[in-house]
Amino acid sequence: MSSTLSTHDVAAPRRLAFWTDMVCHTYVQLECDAPAGGDVIDGEIVSDELATLQLSRVTATAQFVRRTPALIARASEDHFLVSIQTQGRGVVSQDGRDAVLGPGDFALYDSTRPYQLTFDSDFQQFVLKLPGPTLRTALRDTQRLTATTVSGDRGAGHLMIQMIRTLAADIGSLAPQSAAAVADSVSQILIAGLATLPAATQVPVSQLTAYHREQIKALVRSRLADPDLGVTQIAQALRLSPSTLHRAWAGEPCSLSDWIWSQRLDAARRDLCDPARAARTVSEIAFAWGFSDAAHFSRAFRARFGCSPRDMRNA
Repeated sequence: MSSTLSTHDVAAPRRLAFWTDMVCHTYVQLECDAPAGGDVIDGEIVSDELATLQLSRVTATAQFVRRTPALIARASEDHFLVSIQTQGRGVVSQDGRDAVLGPGDFALYDSTRPYQLTFDSDFQQFVLKLPGPTLRTALRDTQRLTATTVSGDRGAGHLMIQMIRTLAADIGSLAPQSAAAVADSVSQILIAGLATLPAATQVPVSQLTAYHREQIKALVRSRLADPDLGVTQIAQALRLSPSTLHRAWAGEPCSLSDWIWSQRLDAARRDLCDPARAARTVSEIAFAWGFSDAAHFSRAFRARFGCSPRDMRNA
């Protein structure tokens, strides 16, 4: 169900403070200021939750938005956000870079480090918010990809824009059992778009190394339910030495052990979001995907997705 927040019915002297509260409630702790000489911001935020993703549409007047070190220290929020410009012009500044966004362009920024958003005039954009670990286990050196413009004119960037527009128009009629799959699709298209950036270019690997990586991933996916699955068991099953396995995996965004846990957590999240599995308890789902301790599962789930397994299911 969509949530709409607006300054429309708020008295002018209170609008700036009200807008700041709206932005902090929807995203992360932020400071908002009107341009020099002004003390009012008018705007509306329409947001929807889709499994682990939040998709919102922001329509507002000119403003400056800052994520400061003090705000980061006050609230340890770990999210990636993606601004997808649809009207007007925006600038995303982080890590010493400025991404200038025109309609159709998008850029990534990280809530764990300071950033600024600049809008010189009226604007509209979609904003995606997703858990930090989702991208960190899929892309290397994400700090090199922030505040960099991805064009929506072609390739994965164009596909991303079209997908977001379609999703925003139809999200109200989306079947609950489709939510997790659609959220995964959006994340994968985002990853594909970011992977086209020059900073994401990786050193090419040999065909043998690429083959071994795919072998490892296929084996892990087929044996996620095995709580004893680890590097030793994978090496034995593939008839590789542990050193060969580690060399093949080198260069991936995270360690093999972390990747196994991320795959288990993603599988559990899909089951928790599936109405067909509503009769299964959270613990049953956790144990079915290789977890042997319910408390550990709950802590790991919250660290990856920012909420408890039960909250995810209820949402």
